[in-house]
Amino acid sequence: MKSRAAEDIIRIENLTFSYPAPEEGTESQTAVDDISLYIEEGSFVAVLGQNGSGKSTLIKTINALLSPSRGDVFVCGMNTKDEELVWEIRRSAGMVFQNPDNQLVSAIVEDDVAFGPENLGIPAPEIRERIDDAMKRTGIFGLRKKSPHMLSGGQKQRVAIAGVIAMRPKCILFDEATAMLDPRGRCEVMQIIRSLKKEGITVLLITHFMEEAAEADRIIVMEKGKIALSGTPEEIFGDPDSVKRLGLKLPPAVEMRELLRARGIDIPDSVLNMDGLARYLCGRAEPERDSSGV
Repeated sequence: MKSRAAEDIIRIENLTFSYPAPEEGTESQTAVDDISLYIEEGSFVAVLGQNGSGKSTLIKTINALLSPSRGDVFVCGMNTKDEELVWEIRRSAGMVFQNPDNQLVSAIVEDDVAFGPENLGIPAPEIRERIDDAMKRTGIFGLRKKSPHMLSGGQKQRVAIAGVIAMRPKCILFDEATAMLDPRGRCEVMQIIRSLKKEGITVLLITHFMEEAAEADRIIVMEKGKIALSGTPEEIFGDPDSVKRLGLKLPPAVEMRELLRARGIDIPDSVLNMDGLARYLCGRAEPERDSSGV
């Protein structure tokens, strides 16, 4: 049997992070409070919670943007407190932020995608190979000579994701990367996340869109710096009262599922999206056939 460390790409042990007191005489603010968490390699984990619950702080400690006040965070076995390992940690766990404009640094798309590998000192021929591969995987190869700032929000976010992919990380952290996008842009980003998952890349997604979280392998719900709920989407959304009590909405399909249940239609917890709901209801509506096929 593999050891716990061998199975988990991210290990968080008794993590506490407090922001400094804003003014003299005031108290520091604890954003993450004594959390222990293990993320299995290749998994897709969604992190939910209201504003101020500690989601973004948690994910920034994984990328070594913030150093723990207490406890430890390990990425691929590397302790984020070790300053000599910071760049290797960020290479292993890339970050995609909410506003793509904050990650765009060049006037040409392909130059922007090349920025990360260039800073890693990758040889030029390999950089060319990496950026072409990343642009094709994110569907922006045809935009490679365009200016990033002339693109739509969804296209900009795909450029930012391509820049992270070009660094060949084992894990990608999405800090509300779909929050500023229209439905089409969100769909484009989720398609990329699905493909990353298939390739075995670990994905952590902070989101306010419950239908995105419903696609994850595991959901973590935070409240006041602590983990309030943790489980599969079926487990989390199978307890709608707990989700609502934490100030969160249910995915639209789950809302519909609960309304139909209240009318006496028994629908399983595994139905989490509109396609699944439609298939289940259509299956129930099909007339029974006898053994002759009539």
